[in-house]
Amino acid sequence: RMEGAACSGPSAWPGTAAPGGGGGGGGAGAGGTVNPWDIALCATGTAVAGENALVLAVLFYTPSLRAPMFLLIGSLALADLLAGLGLVANFAVRYLLRPPSEAAELGAAGLLLAAFSASVCSLLAITVDRYLSLYNALTYHSERTLGFTCAMVLLMWLLCLGVGLLPLLGWNCLRDQSACSILRPVTKDNAAVLAVTFLLLFALMMQLYLQICKIAFRHAQQIAVQHQFIATAQATSTRKGLSTLSLILGTFALCWIPFAIYSLVADSSYPVVYTYSLALPATCNSLINPIIYAFRNPDIQKSLWLACCGCIPSTFSSRPRTSSDV
Repeated sequence: RMEGAACSGPSAWPGTAAPGGGGGGGGAGAGGTVNPWDIALCATGTAVAGENALVLAVLFYTPSLRAPMFLLIGSLALADLLAGLGLVANFAVRYLLRPPSEAAELGAAGLLLAAFSASVCSLLAITVDRYLSLYNALTYHSERTLGFTCAMVLLMWLLCLGVGLLPLLGWNCLRDQSACSILRPVTKDNAAVLAVTFLLLFALMMQLYLQICKIAFRHAQQIAVQHQFIATAQATSTRKGLSTLSLILGTFALCWIPFAIYSLVADSSYPVVYTYSLALPATCNSLINPIIYAFRNPDIQKSLWLACCGCIPSTFSSRPRTSSDV
């Protein structure tokens, strides 16, 4: 019995198949062989952490980036930074920590759960913020104060930290390997709850996105009638926001939906290569978020140029930021 446990080894997310379950190659093999999939996840986590740390540094050291929308971008970057660190910690627990520690395994799994939950919730908060900026365009800046946004973000993070504590509070299958999901050490039932919750949140995001499209189209019709310069500028800003939001949600769906659906139908007896091949694109979402969200923002671009070369290219527009900018 002890021999079998040593072969399976401690593993956080994604999980190693149970002994005899056809999931060969999920952990450290004979002679300390490292799974290439785990190397890829660790490398992705390192890149994710470094990229999002850059976003946070820019937001922190630039006093002009203090609007509520930048706070939400910062929340997303922090969540993705922790997700990257969680992937690196997961690799360290599986291959570097000797002897294996259940507490370390549960801690790494909890960090990943909390980080990815916060990432999803931050994307939902950004979607809600974009909806409100269009639906209540006239009162948006007075209603969405920085203090209110900070309070909502703090509440969201407390909820996500609670989700991360669940493995340490008993939501694990370390005592019953047959109950493990592909998200070891989370049980099959609990993984199903998390996947369904994720799909419901994504459905809510899509519903808000449809409402944003309707509002934008209505604005476009009004603009077509008015033919005013200010309206044209607002239309350009609205189209830019919709384009960015489409990229965010489309990429998010392509990266996460297959993995969420697979976690509903699969368990630890499935070949672990399927889990890895779906988990890697999911983690890459945290690598893509800063590229298509933060680094496309003109204000963040200006701050990066100032930090890197001390100047701002003349190609940057001097147009003031509006509520529809992303």
